[in-house]
Amino acid sequence: MSYPQFFQQVRKYHPITIEAEQAWAELLKEKTYRRGERLVTEGQVPRKFAFICSGLAYQYYLPADGEMIIKYFFPENRLAASVTATMTGTPSQFTIAFIEDAVVLEYDFSAFRKLVDQHQDLALFYIRYLEKHWVIEKEPLEIAFRSDTAAIRYRQFLASHQHLLPRLKKYHIASYLGITPTQLSRIINGK
Repeated sequence: MSYPQFFQQVRKYHPITIEAEQAWAELLKEKTYRRGERLVTEGQVPRKFAFICSGLAYQYYLPADGEMIIKYFFPENRLAASVTATMTGTPSQFTIAFIEDAVVLEYDFSAFRKLVDQHQDLALFYIRYLEKHWVIEKEPLEIAFRSDTAAIRYRQFLASHQHLLPRLKKYHIASYLGITPTQLSRIINGK
């Protein structure tokens, strides 16, 4: 089981008590996904979060023109979820699929929220996690996509996602940047 890995990552955000860890551990279920399988499908009302123990997933949507847009990558030691849909109990606007075979620890979000109400340390973890990944990381990305050129966004992607490059296809990177693979090739080749 990957519980030690999971709780080691949790404690990077905020220390939690043994009691909180034991309560949360009771919710965790290990599951294996194959490359191409989906954790969440667009239109589905998701109910769970998944901690990526091994493997790589990505979150994407298909706009009306049909060209896939990747919003986020979920490598090891990250929580994968369609967060807004899970929190609000509404259909997801995104699909989360696996680029690689993966092992995850899944837990029911509503059961976790009950634990947050019972354990202040879990509440503080939850706040810090949301602050880091939904405010501190997300806001600069939103600004960059409105104001930076594709070449600048590519350089920023290289700086922040260097560790993922060997695991991604060119179309994954292009889709994340909001450009075509041909445009990405031109940027890479300096044309």
